[in-house]
Amino acid sequence: MFKNNSRSAYKSILLVSSLLLILLGGTVFLGLAVGSTGYNFVNVFMTLFQGELETQYAIIWKIRFPRVLLAATTGAILSVGGLVFQALLRNPLAEPYILGISGGAGVGAILGMIMGMAVFPGVAALAFLGGMGTLFLVVFIASGKRLQSESSLLLAGVMINAFCSAIIMFLISLISHTELQGVLFWLMGDLSGADPAQVLGLVLIALPVFVFIFIMSRPMNILLMGRETAQSLGVNVKAVTLSLLAVTSLIVSGSVCLAGLIGFVGLVVPHLLRLLLGADHRILTPACILGGASFMVVCDLLARSLPSQGEMPVGVVTALIGAPGFIFLLYRSKG
Repeated sequence: MFKNNSRSAYKSILLVSSLLLILLGGTVFLGLAVGSTGYNFVNVFMTLFQGELETQYAIIWKIRFPRVLLAATTGAILSVGGLVFQALLRNPLAEPYILGISGGAGVGAILGMIMGMAVFPGVAALAFLGGMGTLFLVVFIASGKRLQSESSLLLAGVMINAFCSAIIMFLISLISHTELQGVLFWLMGDLSGADPAQVLGLVLIALPVFVFIFIMSRPMNILLMGRETAQSLGVNVKAVTLSLLAVTSLIVSGSVCLAGLIGFVGLVVPHLLRLLLGADHRILTPACILGGASFMVVCDLLARSLPSQGEMPVGVVTALIGAPGFIFLLYRSKG
């Protein structure tokens, strides 16, 4: 779709980012406008820009805005995380949830909760260690002599993810009944308990990682041609791979701590944008950040709006959308 020269690429980055930024602004406004209190768009607009009515102001800025910001940040993290994993592992089915990275982070997070640690840094640190441990275990298993097929990484990830799920169920059995409902809701993806300070902390961690991933977009493009070719072109394949896997696992673990286990975002969004925009990661990286944020805000809006009473976990909505997409990609890869 886009020419490969740098000037054309930067024009494309600006155009795509501008369009997706407008889309994100629209979805954020919808996320702020729609809620159980039933305020209409005019009232929300007046509250945002004129600060009228103290009650509305508190609902929008202290309750809805942290949740929308968490949804957007989580969507951006999971989407760009899927993009990085797919580029480094050269597998269109790779993403943090399917490969078990989110599951490993979930195991670490629940251990931190049981031990009574604070979210930052205690629970977040254990979640990061769990995610990294799972990642290296998946890569180690998939690199064995008996697993040389193209689907070996996917099979290893599914196996480790199932094992992590079993550990999570065991840990849940140790939790008191008073905390059980909240933990189960968190496991399915829960954005309702967004704490402004914690969400801001996640944003401050994610932003420099996004910049770093964008800077590394050119090496990721070269890696698509193969490791040997990348090395011959001067790319330090080991350093690029380890640094990108580490920082991506860091922000994915942080999103798991605050939002729970949310699947398929890193599969659906990068694949859709790759079909529309091509394989240039200089364009795909900002597109996945903004597109993933918009996607998650819409999914959270559906999770709040679809049930007649209460709300459903946002992970249910992403799974309803993403699972058919995963089946389609799996079928396509066999074809």
